[in-house]
Amino acid sequence: MRRTVVATAVAAAAAVGVSTGQAAATPAIDTVVNGALSVTPLCQGTIDALIIACTELEKLTPHFPLMLDLNPRGTHLVVLGAGLTDDGKIRPVLEERLEAALRAAQRYPESPIVVTGGVPRNGVTEAQAMKDWLVVRGIPPERITEESQSTSTVENARFTNDVLLERRATGAVLVTNRDHLERAMINFRQAVDARIPIAGIVPA
Repeated sequence: MRRTVVATAVAAAAAVGVSTGQAAATPAIDTVVNGALSVTPLCQGTIDALIIACTELEKLTPHFPLMLDLNPRGTHLVVLGAGLTDDGKIRPVLEERLEAALRAAQRYPESPIVVTGGVPRNGVTEAQAMKDWLVVRGIPPERITEESQSTSTVENARFTNDVLLERRATGAVLVTNRDHLERAMINFRQAVDARIPIAGIVPA
């Protein structure tokens, strides 16, 4: 069953690439498979069991999802927060996420960015710390939206969905670590309720 689904995904994504003129870039196979899965009724649906099963088929990868090439303006980069130090500084695990987000933001300068995370330390939320980190490295502050109320991945998904809905996003690419991405994609796919596709990348 798994092989059948993956084979179908490869064929579907290859067809999408050819029809949109994106095939010339020769995307990596994991990008092709993940891209197809992200828009199937399995992943982009409302049945939790199917969302979980579909998400488990995806490969965690640093390769950029196809939706960023197809529609960079409508696709939002969503950087998930992680606990700050007691004095409000960024920990190494969060810096890895930010470095991956910066790489994507530089490659796709039209894509809006959402930084999500509350839990303030020394008066600084995760979202604020992430925005400051990105701005120092050349990302325009007006490109970044802060979601600073969430205290968990489930709340990241719920509150960021409100931002994506307000901004009429056509898709979202989550940026987080390998041990977090699968769970985060499940939570976000549940939160958006089949409205838009959700993909993800991890640090290289």
